[in-house]
Amino acid sequence: MSALVILLCAVVLLALGYVFYGSWLAKQWGVDPNRETPAHSSYDGKDFVPANPAVLMGHHFSSIAGAGPINGPIQAAVFGWVPVFLWCVLGGIFFGAMHDFGALFASIRHNGGSVGEIMKDSMGVKAQRLFIIFALAVLILVIASFTAVVAGTFASVDPTAATYAANGSTAMTSMLFIVIAIIFGYFVYRKNAKIGPATIVGIIGIVVIVFLGQYAGLHLSRTFWVLFIAVYVTVASLLPVWILLQPRDYLSSFLLYAMMILAVVAILGGTFTGAATVQAPAFYGWKNPSGQPLFPFLFITVACGACSGFHSLISSGTSSKQINNEKDAQIIGYGSMVIESALGVISLIAIGVVWSQVGDKFQLSAPPTIFAGGIATMFASFAGEKSYAVIYNLFTLAVSVFALTSLDSATRLCRYLFAELLTPEGKTHEDLTGAAKFFSTPIVSTLIMVIIGCGMGFMGLSQIWSVFGAANQLLASIAMLAVCTWLGKIGRNNKMFYFPMVFMLLATITALCFTIINGFKAIAAGAAWGTYFQVIWSIILVILAIVLAVMSFKTLSEQAKTKKA
Repeated sequence: MSALVILLCAVVLLALGYVFYGSWLAKQWGVDPNRETPAHSSYDGKDFVPANPAVLMGHHFSSIAGAGPINGPIQAAVFGWVPVFLWCVLGGIFFGAMHDFGALFASIRHNGGSVGEIMKDSMGVKAQRLFIIFALAVLILVIASFTAVVAGTFASVDPTAATYAANGSTAMTSMLFIVIAIIFGYFVYRKNAKIGPATIVGIIGIVVIVFLGQYAGLHLSRTFWVLFIAVYVTVASLLPVWILLQPRDYLSSFLLYAMMILAVVAILGGTFTGAATVQAPAFYGWKNPSGQPLFPFLFITVACGACSGFHSLISSGTSSKQINNEKDAQIIGYGSMVIESALGVISLIAIGVVWSQVGDKFQLSAPPTIFAGGIATMFASFAGEKSYAVIYNLFTLAVSVFALTSLDSATRLCRYLFAELLTPEGKTHEDLTGAAKFFSTPIVSTLIMVIIGCGMGFMGLSQIWSVFGAANQLLASIAMLAVCTWLGKIGRNNKMFYFPMVFMLLATITALCFTIINGFKAIAAGAAWGTYFQVIWSIILVILAIVLAVMSFKTLSEQAKTKKA
C-alpha cells in the first residue's frame, strides 16, 4: 500500500474533524473569548503566566506528544496497519481530541484546577481525592516509561554496538538543547526580546547543536542516564515555567514540526523511488502473533496516538494556567491532539516501510529506532545513503527531547496533585502542619515521585508499557467522566462523551484484567519481580477506576432525573 495515500487520507480526515467537530464542540460548551482566563486572574509569575498562543501551543504539543505516538502505533502494528490507522484517525477525532479539549476548557473554568477539582465540583471531595490518587499512580508510570525510553536512547558504552555513535550524539545534542532553551527563556521573558527574532535565533541554535552532535557524543551507561534524568526532572519541575518549561517546549515544538515535515518529504520522495510502500499486513487477524485479542489490546497499545489520559493532566495542570484567551482552547486542546494522531500515522508508516527487516518480532528493537530507521530509509532512497545517518540521528534526538518534555511536565503535575491531595478546601500550604505540611512541600513531594518513578525506570520498557497503556487510557475515561458530569451540572450538552468514556472503560478494565490473570499464572510459574509490579499496579488501578465510574454514573443518573423533573 502506498504510504502517501495513507498519509493523505489521515491528514484530510483529521483536518475535517478539527474544522467541523472541534468548532461544534466549542459552540456546545460555550467557549467565550471575552472571559478572563486564570493566567490573568491568578497571575503569580511562576505557574500562572499568560503565554503567547504559539509558545503555549509548543509547550502543550511537546508535552502531550512525548514518545507515546511513536511507541504505541509501532507496537500495535502487529494487528495490521488498517486497524491501527482507523483507531489513530477516528479515535483521535472523536475520543482523544474531544477529551483533551474538554479537559482544558473545564480546567480554565475552574481557575486552572486539576481534573480532580472538576470532579469535586460535580461529585464531591471524596471523588476528588480518589481521582488524585489514581492520577498519581498513572504519573508514576509516565515517569517510569519515559525514563526508560530516554535512558535507552542515550546509553552507549559499547563502541561495537550499532547504536553507539547515534545514542552518544543524541545525548550530547539533548544536553545542549537544554542550554539553548534556558538562554531563550531569559531573553524573551526577562529582556523582553521579540518572539519572532528570538525564535529565528533559537532555530538556528538547534541546527548548530544538531550539527555539533554529529561530531561529539556523550558515551555513558544507562544507569548514569537514569540517575541524571532523576536529578534533571527534579530541578526542572521546580523552576518557574518561564525559565525552562515554556521556552524548551516552544523550541522543541519546532523540532517536532521539522521532524514531521521531513517525514512528509521522505514519504513524497520515497513514493517516486518505490521505498515509501507499507509492507506490513493490512489486517493480521483478530489476534496478534503473541495471541493477544484485537479488543482490547489494539486500543490500549496505540495509546497516545489516539487517546491519552495523560493529556488531561497536561491540559488541566500547566496549559490551563498559561492560556491567554479562551478562544485559543480549540487550537491548543483539540488541534494538538489531531496533529499527534497524524504523528501516530507517520509512525505506523515508518514501521510499515521497514517491516521486511523487523517483521512481527519488532518488539526486540526499540520503537524510536524503528521510527527513525523507517523515515531515514525512505529519505536515503532519493537523497543518498549519506543522508541516512543525519536523518536517523535527528529523529532519535526528537524522540528523546519530547520524552524529556513529558518527564518534566509529569513531575511538575505530581507536585500540583500532591499539594491538592494534602491541602483541605479553603486552606493553603502555609496553613498546614505536621506530616501534611512536610509531604506537600514542593521539594519533598517531587522527590518522592521522582525516586519511585525513575527507580521503576530501571525496569525494561516492555514491563512498564503494558500497564502504562491501559492505565493511561483508563485515566482518559475517568477524565471524560469528570468533564461530562460537570457539563451536565451547568446544563451544557455532554452526550458526546457517553460512548467514548464507556468504551474506554470497558477496553481498559478488560486489558488490566488480562494482565492480572496472566500475571498470577506467571507468578505461579516463578516469574521475576517485575510481574508482581504489573499485577499489584493493575489491581489498584482497576479498583480505583470502578469506584470512580460508579460514582460518576450515579451523578449522571441523578442529573438526568433532575432535568426530567
